[in-house]
Amino acid sequence: MVNSAIFKIKMELLNLPDYSHRLRLSPSKDKIFDSIRKKYVALTPEEWVRQNFIAFLTQELHYPPGLLALEYPLSLNGLSKRCDLVVFNSMGEARMILEFKASSVKIDQKVFDQIALYNLKLKVDYLIVSNGLSHFCCRMDYLKNSYQFLEKVPVFDVIKQ
Repeated sequence: MVNSAIFKIKMELLNLPDYSHRLRLSPSKDKIFDSIRKKYVALTPEEWVRQNFIAFLTQELHYPPGLLALEYPLSLNGLSKRCDLVVFNSMGEARMILEFKASSVKIDQKVFDQIALYNLKLKVDYLIVSNGLSHFCCRMDYLKNSYQFLEKVPVFDVIKQ
């Protein structure tokens, strides 16, 4: 296991707690172990954000790893799309969609439009977008056809209903 502090020479420090990750560093292609998919995946700047956010969800906020689905497939208007991460409750209902960007990518309206499009299909109660530096979490209110930004990401016990 390589401590992520050593690796941060190449990857930017994020606005998340510091976690250790299993890495395979090579001149041709660096990889990071994805504990959800149980395999090494290409270590891109976006994947760095995703893996750190997953560690945050599971270690700090007690999200069960078995209820997280990465690269969750959707069909929208005949097009195949993939959500970066979807959180389910124990009844198999989608409760949260998360969209990740590299730390160099600004979170803008286009990112929110992307996750809102995914939510047309899943109709979850929580949406999160993060570039590892800025995190935006909102709770949907379908009765009022609105949403409310939250100060912080809720713990799993809050969203599991």
